[in-house]
Amino acid sequence: MPIMSAEALVVPTAPATAPAPSPLRLGVLASGNGSNFAALAAAIAQGELAAQIQVLIYNNPNAFVAQRAKQWRIPSVLLNHRHYPSRESFDAAIVETLKAYGVEWVVMAGWMRIVTPVLLNAYPQRVINLHPSLLPSFRGLHAVEQALAAGVKITGCTVHLVTEELDSGPILAQAAVPVLPEDTPATLHARIQVQEHRILKLAISHIAAQQIQTSC
Repeated sequence: MPIMSAEALVVPTAPATAPAPSPLRLGVLASGNGSNFAALAAAIAQGELAAQIQVLIYNNPNAFVAQRAKQWRIPSVLLNHRHYPSRESFDAAIVETLKAYGVEWVVMAGWMRIVTPVLLNAYPQRVINLHPSLLPSFRGLHAVEQALAAGVKITGCTVHLVTEELDSGPILAQAAVPVLPEDTPATLHARIQVQEHRILKLAISHIAAQQIQTSC
């Protein structure tokens, strides 16, 4: 077998003039504490994701996620759903805000509202949701409590594309979490959240990589 020269193993480098890939421009929707928002912001700050959070939109005036956005110096906008006559008018305001901040992908991270075609048509196949169960099991609200009530031994979390049908879009990433005999909703949710942080970063990393490939 011929011996390959060292030169034959050299991988050509990109031209020095090649532009750096643009970070994925994200808009995050959140309603509560915002732990997933904070984990995402930290991952971006640490260089783990080729992404940037353009804006946080929250619908609950008392949501702690607004304080997290302030800590990370990320713009935040309160859009209180109670001030809109319909889900569609509320989503129209969301779309207007996302567009104003140049958002490419929408991340629902603890967003406690059902979205309408107004948002989905503005960002077709570009809205993702984080749900605390192994979909298609335990859709909708109180997924952790549903898992405990069902007596399952394994649950978890899912990142999926959002469609008009609740918690039914194509799955992007999942992680399993064992249910322990002594678990309460609080203890189980805490362990699920650890995996939520991981798979959210994983899903967005894959989306960013695909965007870089298609732009080359």
